[in-house]
Order: sequence, then structure tokens, then C-alpha cells
Amino acid sequence: MTFQEFEATLGAKQPPATLPLLLRALWLERNGQWSGAHDIAQRDEADPLFCWLHAYLHRREGDLGNAGHWYRRAGRTGFAGTEAEEWQALAQAALGKEIV
Repeated sequence: MTFQEFEATLGAKQPPATLPLLLRALWLERNGQWSGAHDIAQRDEADPLFCWLHAYLHRREGDLGNAGHWYRRAGRTGFAGTEAEEWQALAQAALGKEIV
């Protein structure tokens, strides 16, 4: 799946059943289901990408202290771009294209 193909799924009523967990979480968050995305983020607290997802979700929520904790767990100092840019970077990382 490409990033553009993933983006094209965002208008559907449900995420595609074949989406990997990280992309499913991003799909849910983009479609107003923060709690569902957060539930997925908590599934693997040892994986840096799940920790980054967790950080992003708390950043979106406005809980910057909690976001900072999860950025550190992900081995990151934060994300310098916008929330939209971070969402895209996370999606690309989940697709295995690039980790920003």
C-alpha cells in the first residue's frame, strides 16, 4: 500500500480490514476515534513506532507532558513540524517508507 492509497481509505465508514495496526490507529484518529487509536498505541509499549504514535496522540490531545514521556520512550526529542506533518510522517514510517 502506498501513502496515497492509505489516504484514499480515510473517507470510508470503516478502516480496511487489512490495515496494519499502526495505520489502523492513524485511520481511527483521523476519523475522530481518538480512544480507539489510543487503545492501539498501548498494545506495544516497547516498539518505538507505537511509542511515537502514543506521543503523537497525546500531542493532539494537548497533553504535552505525557507526549514528552512517549517521545522519549520512542527515542525522540519531539516533532518539529505540524500535527498534520507528524501524522503523515507516522503513516510513512508505518508503511516502511521513511522514518522522519
